[in-house]
Amino acid sequence: MRINKKKFIYLISPNKIKKDFYQNLNKVLKLNKISFFQMRFKKYSFKKKILIGKKIRQLCKNNRVKFIVNDDPILAKKLNADGCHLGQKDINIKEAKKIVGNKIIGITCHNSIKLAKEAIKNKANYIALGAFFPTKTKKAKYSANIKTLNKVKKLTKIPIVSIGGITNENYKKLLLNNANFLAISGYIWNNKKYKPTEAIESLK
Repeated sequence: MRINKKKFIYLISPNKIKKDFYQNLNKVLKLNKISFFQMRFKKYSFKKKILIGKKIRQLCKNNRVKFIVNDDPILAKKLNADGCHLGQKDINIKEAKKIVGNKIIGITCHNSIKLAKEAIKNKANYIALGAFFPTKTKKAKYSANIKTLNKVKKLTKIPIVSIGGITNENYKKLLLNNANFLAISGYIWNNKKYKPTEAIESLK
């Protein structure tokens, strides 16, 4: 998987779609700072996710951003997404590969070297570690640290995605410690100070 150092943002969707979402998403993707967009909606029906996903996929395609679907390889296949992200409680990578074929599959490894080694063995395309900082986007049961990030970097060339509470005040620490991508949601979509485009621009 190619790594573009200027496009280090792995953007995750807000929890809910608001009326200006597609407009804001298009503006944000046009800034050319985002490598991945992950569609992550826990409370919408499969049918609704298909409708939303088709619109998002087109915007991602227009802006050359990889479109990733959270949790659900069947939905990823149906939407012809670029890949699928799996949590530890989701279907395993081998089964997911049977469904999505030769697409990107990333896996959450929390703060665990053991889970990272397993993901490497199963040929995951990227490993997500976190939460590095306190986050309101989802309840973080695990907190990750720089030490684990550095240890995993020594084990593999697979890209590492850091996640959890990332803002313009702490993101450089992760990049300086060799995180390849930063997964960000709340700071972009729920920022009381900045519009989504301004929030992205603040991550220089």
